[in-house]
Amino acid sequence: MTALEQQGAAAKAAARVLAMTGETKKNEALAAIADILEKCKQVWLDANAEDLAAARESGMSAAMLDRLTLTPQRIDGIVASIRQVIALPDPIGQMGKTVRRPNGLLICKRTVPLGVIAIIFEARPNVTVDSAVLCLKSGNACILRGGKEAIRSNRAVAELMQTALISVGLPAGCISLVQDASHETANELMHLNAYVDVLIPRGGAGLIRSIAKNASVPVIRTGEGVCHIYIDSEADLDMGAKILYNAKCSRPSVCNATECVLIEEDVAGEFLAKAIPLLDEKKVELRCDEKALAILGSRGISAQESDWDAEYDDYILAIHIVKDAQEAIDFINAHSTGHSESIITNNYFTAQHFLDVVDAAAVYVNASTRFTDGGEFGLGAEIGISTQKMHARGPMGLEELTSSKYVIYGEGQIRE
Repeated sequence: MTALEQQGAAAKAAARVLAMTGETKKNEALAAIADILEKCKQVWLDANAEDLAAARESGMSAAMLDRLTLTPQRIDGIVASIRQVIALPDPIGQMGKTVRRPNGLLICKRTVPLGVIAIIFEARPNVTVDSAVLCLKSGNACILRGGKEAIRSNRAVAELMQTALISVGLPAGCISLVQDASHETANELMHLNAYVDVLIPRGGAGLIRSIAKNASVPVIRTGEGVCHIYIDSEADLDMGAKILYNAKCSRPSVCNATECVLIEEDVAGEFLAKAIPLLDEKKVELRCDEKALAILGSRGISAQESDWDAEYDDYILAIHIVKDAQEAIDFINAHSTGHSESIITNNYFTAQHFLDVVDAAAVYVNASTRFTDGGEFGLGAEIGISTQKMHARGPMGLEELTSSKYVIYGEGQIRE
């Protein structure tokens, strides 16, 4: 067996233990994880500092460095999210639809864990904890494979979490980290069908598409975030400018950041006059269609066709001017990745039409796309934002990490 096969076998064995572990014991393990991360915060920060030094030396962009960075405050937030997950109800063993058949059979549907979940992700150390915690609470073992940029951070926190598991009598294999962050191990993990029940990629569009194309284990696609904001002619333009600034600039490297703003032509000049001073604070590069470029002049640059499908993860914003709401909706449905879309308008009927026909996991009226997040949706944390339509869509919390099985009670019935 390869090292990864051995890891998969340990995870499979741990998943069987977790499937029979009650809520009290799982919450005890989660509390132990929260406690050790608080107590050993500096261990994680020191490892992260080494990752950051290597990333700066390699020329990593400022936006990506932000994704990689841990701070005491961010760790406090991670610990708080663990405690929120503890407070959530256990999703396992819930009884769904129950039917008594004419022959007397009682057929029930019950929630069960998925089993072993593999997660391949990039330079986000918090994902290591969020994923592990949600998998544990939902009775799943997890195999985590982070990017090489965060390998020291991930090793440190994985060791801490395994220590916490052992302290409460659960197998260390409930949470394991692939120690080798090479492409070869990612490829092997994508084909670990004997041990992995589902694979969830988190990262840029290239990573997700490659995994979805090449994996032989079932994949839940997450995170591709070409998100739009549409400024309607009946919008509160001051509010729209503030929302756009938040959606683009508060954290441009994350998947719920807005990448393109669509503006109805009747208000384009007035809106841009309000929005540009805010965007200038972060020196946002503006990639404009012809109409927007005519308004902005040298402040913008000419957009290429590829800009309408780009996930920048940086201080770059595409601007497209449309004639009306229907053109904006058609544009969004053509270029969206199905993540998060928002309309800014005071017209109730325009807003409702937008909500009805825009095809995305999260659709907003008068709010920032940055709210598409497990914590913000009351899920405690998330394992990713699913952009597909089967099984799970949107922020994936505990319920989305479960499957179901039918349990049938009989009294000697046989089929004629």
